Amino acid sequence: MPKLKSHSGAKKRFRFSARNKIKYKRAGARHLLAGMPSKRGRFLRKAGRLSGSNVKIIRKLLPYA
Repeated sequence: MPKLKSHSGAKKRFRFSARNKIKYKRAGARHLLAGMPSKRGRFLRKAGRLSGSNVKIIRKLLPYA
């Protein structure tokens, strides 16, 4: 059986933590930041973690991760 290809878009957007959880960068921290509360900006610095049915989808897109 041939090797499976990883999804190029998923490769760029998701990383695996040491405990095999899926991390991603939160949206909304690129531009139009002047009107954003500081608390929100600090929150967006932290990596997000996927949970639930989204994990199954991403695991299919990244078969060898």
